[in-house]
Amino acid sequence: MQRFMLTSEQRAELDAVMRRRHGSAALTRRARCVLLWSDGERRVDIRSKLACNDEFVSRWTSAFQMQGLAGLVSLHPGRAPRTPVAKLEARVLNRTLKYKPADGSTHWSSRKLAAELGDVSFSAVQRIWRKHGVRPHRLDTHMVSNDPDFETKAADVIGLYLDPPAHAAVFCVDEKTAIQALDRKDRMLPLSPGRAESHGFEYKRNGTLSLFAALNTGTGEVLGKTAPRHTSEQFVTFLQDIVASQSSRREIHVICDNVSSHKTPLVHAFLLNHRRVHMHYTPTYSSWLNQVENWFARIQRDVIARGVFTSIKDLDKKAHALHPPVQQRPEAVEVDIRRSKSTHHIRFFGFSGLS
Repeated sequence: MQRFMLTSEQRAELDAVMRRRHGSAALTRRARCVLLWSDGERRVDIRSKLACNDEFVSRWTSAFQMQGLAGLVSLHPGRAPRTPVAKLEARVLNRTLKYKPADGSTHWSSRKLAAELGDVSFSAVQRIWRKHGVRPHRLDTHMVSNDPDFETKAADVIGLYLDPPAHAAVFCVDEKTAIQALDRKDRMLPLSPGRAESHGFEYKRNGTLSLFAALNTGTGEVLGKTAPRHTSEQFVTFLQDIVASQSSRREIHVICDNVSSHKTPLVHAFLLNHRRVHMHYTPTYSSWLNQVENWFARIQRDVIARGVFTSIKDLDKKAHALHPPVQQRPEAVEVDIRRSKSTHHIRFFGFSGLS
């Protein structure tokens, strides 16, 4: 095998490989072999210095000569995966989307579909699914609103977010009901390297608590109150707290859902006595339009889901300890409202700090 001369760039690349502190030892050995060969070292000397044989010298010097530095990583890089033909893709997608497994399973796996088709590998099925964004293992949930006035109510609520009345306060109000104060019977195992925090499976119920919250959409501040029960009387009392927090001349707009406790005669009487309070109801099954749900999600995630509560008072204390950050400049949020065959793209302001 003939000797070859290295360019300054090639020599610099090989020197850089040999100087790496955390590189591959095998790659460093191959690079040194090429340098020794190009410097005119005899084979017997290279074998002695690298503890290798003639086949090693010939293989990697030839690989470098053919492919450069990339040849030292893999002399035989292999072939690219075969691209499935269009007919095969259509067959896989048709079986995935229109049929269920014959064994009674609820969804396909790549190996199960490959066995069903018989002439395609599970890796090809995976590539086709990945290409077309098909994920049979995933399951989402949705709620369809049957409110005939959906568009009108949604526009009313979103209009308060986009363009609230001047000098008025807009509050998103809702309740998180029947929060359980659960205490674990077994001791908790704390978080440690290599082990997640662990709670005992058995628990003790110490009662329930309802949490009322009102999010001021202009400032991001939340008014909260706990109550032992979720009744219309408790809701009206909370509305009185909201009114008391504002100046006597300020108009107040309240966004809430359609739960029965929000539409009782007691609520109507309260509205008659407080003409500056205006109620705006979200469409049926559309409480996601109420921004205070983001705050409830944060309470659930950060306090309730993994919390251990020895009593109702303990739950009350820990729920009030978490306050969302005040964000004076709410960010714009894109929302797609899908109803029947039409899609409405609506942009309103939300508080990213609450999510």
